[in-house]
Amino acid sequence: MTETFGRLALHTWTIDTTPLGDALKAIKAGGYDAAELRRTDFKRCYEAGLSNDEVLEMVRESGVKVAVLGVEYGFLFATGAESKRIFEDLHVSCRNAVAMGCPQLMSAPGPFTGSLKDAVGHLRTAADIVAEYGLKLSIEFNSQHANLNSVETQRELVTAAGKPNVGLLLDAYHLARSGRPGRSFEDVPGEDILHFQYSDLSPNPVTGVKRPTDRLMPGKGVILWTEIFQLLHEKGYTGHLSFEAPNPEQWERPAAEVCREGVELTEGLLREALPDPAS
Repeated sequence: MTETFGRLALHTWTIDTTPLGDALKAIKAGGYDAAELRRTDFKRCYEAGLSNDEVLEMVRESGVKVAVLGVEYGFLFATGAESKRIFEDLHVSCRNAVAMGCPQLMSAPGPFTGSLKDAVGHLRTAADIVAEYGLKLSIEFNSQHANLNSVETQRELVTAAGKPNVGLLLDAYHLARSGRPGRSFEDVPGEDILHFQYSDLSPNPVTGVKRPTDRLMPGKGVILWTEIFQLLHEKGYTGHLSFEAPNPEQWERPAAEVCREGVELTEGLLREALPDPAS
């Protein structure tokens, strides 16, 4: 597939209560170019009695391309036995990514906190593991995390790690919640952005929750979509735009309906922002 701006992926947290097999069918029927899968998707399949190979076969048979695979979060700040366990699990995610033809892994900060210095060392370890498999790794900041909660800290971490296969994952929701709406990430070099996730932000977002599930359909909140999409296009970003909008209200709806609406709304916003994206 030609790498052009505007390719859409569906992050499975958006349809979190839908089993993976049905989620893949909904993603394909909804018109997405690809899926963004999570380590959680695999673990839920294991709990349902499937082997790792059977999960991989399910994904292959679906015909859905996997653009990005999430790993188990926490390696940035975990210590001791927990750190060792998560890094061992990272190898499993790497092998799964290779088996699915997925070129990139991603990680959010995870449940732990700690010093940036420790996180730099752990990120280097993760980058070296991922590099063994010829893959890239994008790191996300979470506006509600105690440490890794801004573009500034995210860039400081990735720059200090100094690994060529590691880059930034930006999320429109967390950008807005951290005070960077619209074009306010202009200072971030385009070549540093490996992945982009998006959902809309309520004018009254939930507070006191580390992983908010109040995210809205694109165009249903306060995010400045024309500015964001125009800036990403100007920066030469051709990775997938991954729709990640966890919300219990949407989990009660049919997954295929949520997927179709996500595509239709996003494509409408893209047309408004870039009437002729090839120009």
